[in-house]
Amino acid sequence: MKKLKVLVLMHQELMPPATTEGLSAEEIHPWKMEYDVLWALQELGHETLPLGVKDELLPVRQAIEDWKPHVAFNLMTHFHGVGVYDAHLVSYLELLKTAYTGCNPRGMLVAGDKALSKQILNWHRIQVPGHQVFRRGDRFRINANLKRLRFPLIVKSAVEHASQGIAQASVVQDFGKLEERVAFIHRTIGTEAIAEEFIEGREITVGVLGNRRLQVFPPWEMTFNNLPEGAANIATSKVKWDLKYQKKVGLKTEMAKGLPENLERRIPRLARRIYRALRLSGYARIDFRLTKEGQLFVLEANPNPDLSFGEDFAEAAESQGLAYPKLVQTLLNLGRRYQPAWKEAGT
Repeated sequence: MKKLKVLVLMHQELMPPATTEGLSAEEIHPWKMEYDVLWALQELGHETLPLGVKDELLPVRQAIEDWKPHVAFNLMTHFHGVGVYDAHLVSYLELLKTAYTGCNPRGMLVAGDKALSKQILNWHRIQVPGHQVFRRGDRFRINANLKRLRFPLIVKSAVEHASQGIAQASVVQDFGKLEERVAFIHRTIGTEAIAEEFIEGREITVGVLGNRRLQVFPPWEMTFNNLPEGAANIATSKVKWDLKYQKKVGLKTEMAKGLPENLERRIPRLARRIYRALRLSGYARIDFRLTKEGQLFVLEANPNPDLSFGEDFAEAAESQGLAYPKLVQTLLNLGRRYQPAWKEAGT
């Protein structure tokens, strides 16, 4: 295996220390992915240059020009605090003719727009929840499309990820609460809001790896053993980031059990269709809801999901023989093999 020079791009505030000795799980949690990826790269024998990025791209360019990495390992999820700007950072890497891990900029932009991606999937006759977008500055109106939606609805940011703005209060039962929650997203997240029909059922996720030739991991499921009565089984911001709360509600993620045989065959095929329809590359996680009647709805596709050791994507990969360092090496290989426009043009 060729030893590579790997520029590891991460948020400045998430630069991990050299060791986790003496630190609690709560202290490690915010930068665990960054630490795990660096550990795996070093275990593989690669030379690494961790670069903390804040609000300036010049250090990225200087590192590329001075250090000349073989590939950039992209762990950035936003820029200037704006989630959709993650795609622009990848575009910048392409402009610098630098190979990178993860999804291409077009796929990131399309998948990152929850409404646009649903329209594309709907055009491909892939079942998605009914939805309505609410732009900032527009007056709240109950139009014909909104009247067709069936309560309960779940209200989210139309473009942000990592469960930003999602809480139990995001699931609303009437137009009054809908208006309140839309205003909350506009005010606190600062983006368009999207209201989707809330699909009662099992939360199923599927990891996909690859550029053209795809590997689909087994369906994974998120369950709660101790949710308060009446609470929805959704991945709120508190569920994602608060380890104590995860324990309190009995959060568990594992390979989905007891799926009907027809769904075990259908889900991987559907995941591939979604991945290709949204022009994704590198790796992604597809989120589904499965009703008790056996209906499967696509909620969204997440390019560059959490790569932390022990999290869903890495666990699903390991179930297929991709131990964590091997998964990281595969992502490096995919990044170096991806053919962006500048390579195809032969420039």
